[in-house]
Order: sequence, then C-alpha cells, then structure tokens
Amino acid sequence: MKLNVLLLEGIHAVSEAALIEAGHEVRRIGGALKEDQLIEQLEGVHFLGIRSKTNVTKRVLDAPQAKSLLSIGAFCIGTNQVALDHAMRKGICVFNAPFSNTRSVAELVISEIVALSRELGDRVQEMHQGVWRKTASGSREVRGKTLGVVGYGHIGTQVGILAEFFGMRVLFYDVAAKLPLGNAQVVGALDTLLAEADFVTLHVPETPQTRLMIGAKELAAMKKGACLINASRGTVVDIEALADAIKREHLHGAAVDVYPDEPDSSDTKGFKTPLQGLHNVILTPHIGGSTMEAQENIGREVAASLARYAEFGTTTSSVNFPHCELGPTPGTWRLMHVHQNVPGVLRDVNRVIGDAGANIHAQLLSTNSDIGYLMIDLDSDVSAAVVDGLKKLPTTIQARTLG
Repeated sequence: MKLNVLLLEGIHAVSEAALIEAGHEVRRIGGALKEDQLIEQLEGVHFLGIRSKTNVTKRVLDAPQAKSLLSIGAFCIGTNQVALDHAMRKGICVFNAPFSNTRSVAELVISEIVALSRELGDRVQEMHQGVWRKTASGSREVRGKTLGVVGYGHIGTQVGILAEFFGMRVLFYDVAAKLPLGNAQVVGALDTLLAEADFVTLHVPETPQTRLMIGAKELAAMKKGACLINASRGTVVDIEALADAIKREHLHGAAVDVYPDEPDSSDTKGFKTPLQGLHNVILTPHIGGSTMEAQENIGREVAASLARYAEFGTTTSSVNFPHCELGPTPGTWRLMHVHQNVPGVLRDVNRVIGDAGANIHAQLLSTNSDIGYLMIDLDSDVSAAVVDGLKKLPTTIQARTLG
C-alpha cells in the first residue's frame, strides 16, 4: 500500500530513499513548521517525519487535515515535542531513534571535558583576536580526575566508558537501578556525586522531575573548581544560577549545548544567553547529535520503523503504543485494530470476523492502560469487509488493512 510521507527539518536523505524503496510517496520541507503551517501541510499525509523543532500538539492532531495520519517518526532521541498520549488515543503510533546518536553526543562530552580542563575555548578566542597567551595557569590533565554522570542511560554509559580510557574515575547517579559498566561506581544521592566530581555531565530526559534539577542549591553543592556539562535538555539547568556560579569562580567552567529557549531554525542571529562572554564557558548550538554518521543512522532507524509499521504493522520500537510484532505469513491477509482497552473488545472483534466468514490464521494482542493493539491474519481475503465491521464498533479507534 503506497502511503504519503512528509519529512521536515532537513531529515537525512537516506530516510527518503528508504521510504521510496519501500513503495511510498515522499515529500520534503526543509525547515520546521509552526502549528498552523503544519496543519495546512498534513492534508492526506499518512506518515510525518520531524526532528526537535516541530511541535505536534493536540490541536494539530485534532485538526481535520490530520485525519489520515497513521504514524509520526521523531528523527531524534527526544519525543517531548509530540503530544504522545493524545496521539496514542487517536491511534497514531510514534517512533524515535533512541540509540543512533549516542556515540556522537558521548564524543562531544569527552572533548569538552578536555577543552574545559585546558581552557581551550578562551585560548582559541584569544588567538583569533591576535593575543598570544602561552600559559599553564588553570590548565590541567583529566587523568586522575573524577567524572560524575547524572543519568546513566545509553549516552551516560558511553561517556563513562570513554572517560575511563582517559584514566578518569567515574561515578554515576540515576533514579533507576543500573548495571555499572567498566569501573564506574554508583552513588546513592545526587549531592554526593556533586560534592566529589571534578566534572559533572548531565544525561537526563525532560520531565517535570528533571526541570531545573541543577539550580543554585545544587551548583553550590558542587566541588569548588569543578565544571558542569549539559548536553541533555535546556530546562534541566538554571542558566542564571550557572552564570552566577562561574562569575563567582565557584565553578571553573561549563559546556552547554542545550538551552531553555532555542531558535526554531539554523543560522538565526541575535541568540542571547547569560553565559555568553564568561570565562571558560563553551557554548554550542544543540549539536550534540549532529554528526553525519548520527543523522544517517537516525534516518535509517526511524525510516525502517515506519516502513515496518506500514508493511507489517510492527510497533516494537514505538514510544506510545503497546509493542507488537507478528511475523509475515504467505497467503494471509493482515489487518490491525487499535481500540479502547475495555472488557469485551476481543469478543466483539471475533464476532465481526466470524460474521464475515473468515478464519483466523494468527492473532496477537498487546495492551496498555488506555488502548489495545490487535494484529490479525485471515485465511481469506475478506479483510476489507472485516475492517468495515470493526469501524462500526464503539470501542474502535482505528482499523485498517495492510497491503
């Protein structure tokens, strides 16, 4: 079945090629779209591909122009730009790429640890201004220093492993129990990590619990002369408090890649932050995962998820749907049913199938607290009639055939 795909924000061309090869029609728009612009472009679109700057809000999902939308691919790690729960209740499956830029972010963090320890940002700027300042003052090796990793997930573990190759001691703190890799040691409290670490790097998601988790109190708890690195989310750190800690020389420096308010497009001029012009502060424009390798990997991963969902109905890598995967069976006709998770749905579905005179070859159901996702393979080609019957059930959110 040929589906219409809309890709925004300069998503890597490999994703377009993969979706075209899978038989779909692809249209590209280079930048992010505002809410009204996005609604206008969604007419007849089945799959939407975005990155971090396009917000798919409840209003967007409820717009009549979005009635054909089946799935959203977030070509990035974060999905806070999508109204995930509302999308789920409308039967719209959302995918992301949780692993593809892990190495790129980890390498940036390690390079910033070295750069901060040598005050390289200041030396580079001075040289561009014609100032020759050859000094060892404030310049140190990272070997033997302690790195504190806050959030020991895919990126945090990679940072810890790479840091150990530099001879660093690695501590980590996470709200969930995690298996230490290498010689990393878990600490039971954030304040303990902050007090011991020479460098603190943040790798947490954007949630109400992580909002401003590093404020004036936490910065004061950090070891004097330590450095803070934030390549996670801009809302995690109180920027004003961080600027104050650096001005007071309680912290030796910081590297920041994410900000509370970021421009919607590239090449934007006039960006402002309280951290500008401060000693030993490295500022980058949210490029942690922006390497050619990462963007290509993300393009392949999310495009593959969308293609599997289109061809087989597979949801195993979805962030808002129950996970379901049923291998293809030749000579059968597959349909999918998204429904409210209430008692009696499977009984009603099977009655519709029986009334159509079909035999079920395979059936797989997975649920969460709100919805159920049902994959059905029929032995006879009456799937269209069955879908028509399923759409009449009051519990049905979405029903469709494949192929």
